[in-house]
Amino acid sequence: MAKSSSLNIRVVEGRALPAKDVSGSSDPYCLVKVDDEVVARTATIWRSLSPFWGEEYTVHLPLDFHHLALYVLDEDTVGHDDVIGKISLSKEAITADPRGIDSWINLSPVHPDAEVQGEVCLAVQVQEDARGRCLRCHVLQARDLAPRDISGTSDPFARVFWGGQSAETSTIKKTRFPHWNEVLELRATPGAPSPLRVELWDWDMVGKNDFLGMVEFPPQTLQQKPPSGWFRLLPLSSAEEDSGGSLGALRLKVRLSEDRVLPSGRYQPLRALLLDAVRAPAEEDTASPLAVLEEVASGDCRRDLATTLVKLFLGQGLAGPLLGYLTRREVARTTDPNTLFRSNSLASKSMEQFMKLVGMRYLHEVLKPVVSRIFEEKKYVELDPCKMDLGRARRISFKGAPSEDQVRESSLGLLTGYLGAIVDAIVGSVGCCPPAMRRAFKQLRVCVAERFPQAEHQDVKYLAVSGFLFLRFFAPAILTPKLFDLRDQHADPQTSRSLLLLAKAVQSIGNLGQQLGQGKELWMAPLHPFLLQSVSRVRAFLDQLVDVDGDEEAGGPARALVPPSVTLREGYLQKRKEEPAGLATRFAFKKRYFWLSGEELACAKGPEGQERSSIPVSHIRAVERVDEGAFQLPYVMQVVTQDGAGALHTTYLQCKNVNELNQWLSALRKASAPNQDKLAACHPGAFRGGRWTCCLQAERPAVGCSRTHSAITLGDWSDPLDPDAETQMVYRQLLLGRDQLRMKFLEDSSLDPDLEEDTGRGPSATLGTCPEVLARQRAAAARLLEVLEDLDRAHQEFQGQGQGKVAPGPPAP
Repeated sequence: MAKSSSLNIRVVEGRALPAKDVSGSSDPYCLVKVDDEVVARTATIWRSLSPFWGEEYTVHLPLDFHHLALYVLDEDTVGHDDVIGKISLSKEAITADPRGIDSWINLSPVHPDAEVQGEVCLAVQVQEDARGRCLRCHVLQARDLAPRDISGTSDPFARVFWGGQSAETSTIKKTRFPHWNEVLELRATPGAPSPLRVELWDWDMVGKNDFLGMVEFPPQTLQQKPPSGWFRLLPLSSAEEDSGGSLGALRLKVRLSEDRVLPSGRYQPLRALLLDAVRAPAEEDTASPLAVLEEVASGDCRRDLATTLVKLFLGQGLAGPLLGYLTRREVARTTDPNTLFRSNSLASKSMEQFMKLVGMRYLHEVLKPVVSRIFEEKKYVELDPCKMDLGRARRISFKGAPSEDQVRESSLGLLTGYLGAIVDAIVGSVGCCPPAMRRAFKQLRVCVAERFPQAEHQDVKYLAVSGFLFLRFFAPAILTPKLFDLRDQHADPQTSRSLLLLAKAVQSIGNLGQQLGQGKELWMAPLHPFLLQSVSRVRAFLDQLVDVDGDEEAGGPARALVPPSVTLREGYLQKRKEEPAGLATRFAFKKRYFWLSGEELACAKGPEGQERSSIPVSHIRAVERVDEGAFQLPYVMQVVTQDGAGALHTTYLQCKNVNELNQWLSALRKASAPNQDKLAACHPGAFRGGRWTCCLQAERPAVGCSRTHSAITLGDWSDPLDPDAETQMVYRQLLLGRDQLRMKFLEDSSLDPDLEEDTGRGPSATLGTCPEVLARQRAAAARLLEVLEDLDRAHQEFQGQGQGKVAPGPPAP
């Protein structure tokens, strides 16, 4: 039985941050760390003490996840960035509420004694001899210690305390991965039994030594089961302190999802019920798993559930029937066509997530050229006279102070130019729109046209499709390109305003111009002629879009949203030459263009390069970060491969920034996830000058000194499909509606249906259904409850088996 664990992190906004710049403001950004591994960096929000980020990350985690930390820093163009504060959340704090954390949290100061990381390996024995009790602490090694010196390393030594006595190991210079292999003996002193405390310190020639972390074991543990193995270092108990809000606060949404995934065969009955549900009449369905899920899901859970259902049905080749089922139910209960799909129902969220899963590459192809142009040109655009800054327009034009009319005319020209490029790209994209999206839109249009056939509702069939494609797909991507991976950074305030105006215009086009002139933003009127002209082109585009032949996608198992041969990620990286002889480090790295697919990692001198070298993805054994001190360069990663003879080879690649590094690490780890014989440890340094720069070992084949992190990946639209994990999540959601389902259909099942109909108090009267339909619903409810109970028993059975096999973790301090 496998265990699935993922952490959903949403960095919403900050408030009351302290000013770090002479201008009286700050340029804040956040670093997100999972167990001391940097997994994400938000964009920098320039000149703001109340920044809004709205960035969300899903991190797939290893089984031994401990804590999450967020650091807020002020970006400086010159010198090091200033640390503002941090938030540290333990696993226990995140899981204290099943719904997770959704609140404002004060920033705490970053105290050196609290910034600990890494583990220490110990073997402890307590012995009795003629002289009394003796404790032998074998200090073997440590790994991943915090860098305390300017060189990015430390000079660590260990200090052991027991019974009022202490002893120290030798100091290992310039390493975060020391190997001591020293035994320290301490004699018991009269009195009560004492705990054992092991502290690690960084030795400094000048000034006081720096604290690196500690572990502590109570007397009971020493007597009953002396510790032996790797133990996570902890900060001093007094190191954490609350600033009382003086450093500001962050609004965070954090939720940890942990689950045990059963063998695939256990989920087959539930999957069968789910698949059968989409083939039944949707209007009569009240007892299938999908009907129950629609009732119990809400808020963020509804979005996550929609993503899970879409991926599950995509894997079976039945996403079309799922969307058709949800659409029919939504349309059937809608009486006013103006409210159709306007709420965040399960149908709306499922179609929205379907577009993101299937159409993200399409979105990039359509919008990325125009969005990149807007970012690069940085033009001042404004139509609202209340927000018009003539001084800013003058600084940009260098032609004196323009009048309000001149700014409006210039802005109108720029907006129509950008909009023209966007509309041209959209209406010309029929051929590159994924067939699955086109079939889903065709199905949606037919269903809506049948429900509202009246002449006065002839636009509804267009609005249903454009409402999803324009209002929930294109417009949000234009408004916040970073959240759709169209840009690496958020827009500056000026460009952000341009994007907002363009997103409003695209929304108006998606509404077919029906609301033009009806709102408060009458200053948008100069754009109306262009928008109305574009509406007719969009109508023709929507007609072409749904003019697609072929039935729904063929059913059958699938493991990925994209074929293995399709490029998952590409771009320029710096590649280190193989064994450069005598070259300075910066000359040993050469710029190359890389392509990653499910089959290979290839590179050439440029995007059009014909001569490519490649590494088969199946040969990858580890993908890890490299310490900055290895080459005196930041953002370096290593790809460790194994050839047919079993020899290991390492390729070093440098990225532009920490986000690009995280994205490449995640993409490579996910592409190589099915590989066997992965390395459990590797060297985060490089073998230079006859030794490893990380642990100072002199043998090149020496076993790695740091654990690998293959389980830590960022979730995105290209994640491999996992039908078992997806069905497990559906099962968890169905448990929330189990009692409601039982009360609705089964508690009064012994009553006579005729009596129920006569009295008007039975379920048939409540539901307004005939006895035959009610009987079918009761049978479906009973079958679903039976399947849920079977899964309950399976989980209890496997959990009971696993408890006998789980090794005890490190003792609590």
